[in-house]
Amino acid sequence: MSATLLDGKALGSRIEDSLVGRVAALKSRGVEPHLAVVLAGDDAASHVYVRNKQRACERCGIKSTRIDLPSEVSQEELMQVVSDLNAEDSIHGILVQSPTPPSTDELSITEAIDPAKDVDGFHPMNLGRLVMGQSDGLLPCTPAGVMAMIENAGINLQGANAVVIGRSRIVGMPLALMLAQKGVDATVTIAHSRTKDAAEICRQADLVIAAIGKPTTVKADWIKPGATVIDVGINRVADESREKGSRLAGDVDPEAAEVAGYMTPVPGGVGPMTIAMLMTNTVRAAEMTLE
Repeated sequence: MSATLLDGKALGSRIEDSLVGRVAALKSRGVEPHLAVVLAGDDAASHVYVRNKQRACERCGIKSTRIDLPSEVSQEELMQVVSDLNAEDSIHGILVQSPTPPSTDELSITEAIDPAKDVDGFHPMNLGRLVMGQSDGLLPCTPAGVMAMIENAGINLQGANAVVIGRSRIVGMPLALMLAQKGVDATVTIAHSRTKDAAEICRQADLVIAAIGKPTTVKADWIKPGATVIDVGINRVADESREKGSRLAGDVDPEAAEVAGYMTPVPGGVGPMTIAMLMTNTVRAAEMTLE
């Protein structure tokens, strides 16, 4: 058996296409959706991610503004930039690209963003809405993208056993909340670095979501035949056979595709969906200003 691949690139493209009409409707009412992205430092991967987000804005008709700051930026300077963006009515979404420089406190910066402009969905107020079972606001982009892929594939999670490997505030914890919400109704286990026999727990699962940032950790023999496997990881690993000397690898061993019923590829799986949901949040934030 070989898994059906869940094509995040194709679904993300359809979601972006669906936003074009919503953007046009907003512009007809005098509102131009506007995303501001703050990039501090010289992290190469961050620059790639930001360029991809800017291109997505262009595809959707969303205005984008990029604010580049040096790696030596102070906490106070970065907080002032966020404060200025909060006060600018024409800006509907604010994203501070992670990671921020080591001299800054990323959590404090996240908390400083106006929750109504928090298109990453990481502000405590937006995460708190998830705890209360409210999913109509600004949702964390990667978890929202994962849920959209599952729904699009027609996978019924009612009563299913789901294992989320990883407990970060960015992916693991909010995703567990979404899976357990009424209407989805999965039974959720959160596994992490202190979990005893994570492999055996995964073998009982109908859905395994790996979000730990360690390449090929989840092996094929961890997966129950026919289970759905969502690989959130994107890791660069050495590969001398390639021109760049490296390649991208997920948190799941590709051989798991021989056991799983559905599986996301890396790249081309969750990554494009994260950007599509960021665009969705930006449009939603603009729409909320008219409500």
